[in-house]
Amino acid sequence: MQKARNKLFIYVIILSLAASPIISALIPRCAAADIPVSAESAILICADDNGVIYEKNARRRMAMASTTKIMTCLVAIENGKLDDVVKISPNAVGVEGSSLYLQKGDSVTLEGLLYALMLRSANDTAAAIAYHISGSIEAFAELMNKKAAELGLENTHFTNPHGLQDENHYTTAYDFAILASYAMKNETFAKIVGTRSYTVSLNGGDCLKTVVNHNKMLRLYDGANGVKTGFTKDSGRCLVSSAERDGVSLIAVTLNAPNDWNDHERMLDYGFSQYTHMRLLEKGQLRRTFEVAGCGTVDAVNSDEIWATLRNGTDVSYEITASERLLFAPISKGETIAEAKVTAGGKVIGTVPLCATEDKTVPEEEKNFFNKITDKIIDFFK
Repeated sequence: MQKARNKLFIYVIILSLAASPIISALIPRCAAADIPVSAESAILICADDNGVIYEKNARRRMAMASTTKIMTCLVAIENGKLDDVVKISPNAVGVEGSSLYLQKGDSVTLEGLLYALMLRSANDTAAAIAYHISGSIEAFAELMNKKAAELGLENTHFTNPHGLQDENHYTTAYDFAILASYAMKNETFAKIVGTRSYTVSLNGGDCLKTVVNHNKMLRLYDGANGVKTGFTKDSGRCLVSSAERDGVSLIAVTLNAPNDWNDHERMLDYGFSQYTHMRLLEKGQLRRTFEVAGCGTVDAVNSDEIWATLRNGTDVSYEITASERLLFAPISKGETIAEAKVTAGGKVIGTVPLCATEDKTVPEEEKNFFNKITDKIIDFFK
């Protein structure tokens, strides 16, 4: 009988994805430094890990105009109910800028207000939402700032829900990319900002108003699914966009960008050339043989697979560790006897169990031997 080893079974495999035929075929179309953008401030991130792909003055505090409504919509979703019927406060009537032309006493669901907010960018709906959720503009702004703090947006401050100019109302491209990445993971938010047109019903259906999404990226760019436009004379053109292709999700932000549509197309094209959604581990890919005390060996394989979105060329490693320092029979087929940790670029992506491929029991002759020993010990004490 081969003596069982009393140590951890650790195997590390380092793979270079850059050498993979799949990855080597993905040749970047341009270097990050070569992306021509008109924006004063810009950023592109991968929404899966918030990794920065490209940036330009991305930490500079800037006015955000109606992209403010990303936070307004998110806070309303998290603090209200879509089917709430909102009575329009007189304080929400006649707000300057884009409008749904609400009147005092109108009634509309919170859902309808949110669609008008994000598609038409109606400032009166932003005010109506604030009064409904918090009772005042100031109290709602406090909720917005609380959410910003929760998300770690250190250079963002809100004073209103619509984005009209205020020197204390500011953000950075980086902060808003993080905000948009978080918001797009909310199914309700993503559905609203990805909608091209919507009919808002006021006063129980007596008045219907169709709103059309101002975000041209939904029509211009393959895979675009959000998020929000904005403009004031002080802020210039602002745009936060989101796009998804083949499992890769990207967020782009530009602040004060005269040519924002082209800026976003260029940045997103570059991002999709840099990232791939790939299977890091296939079922049954990892097979290891472990010694079982007194019973030879048993094989174990992974029954799960792992997918991740990674920058092309990222190194991936697998570390396999036995669940016990010494394995003993009986072991059942399918029983977890080890685990594999998958790491990419120094970050743990996930772990999968390695399960026995067969039953492993104590041989009959050894079982009989131990039974005889046990009987003798019992007889001795008798």
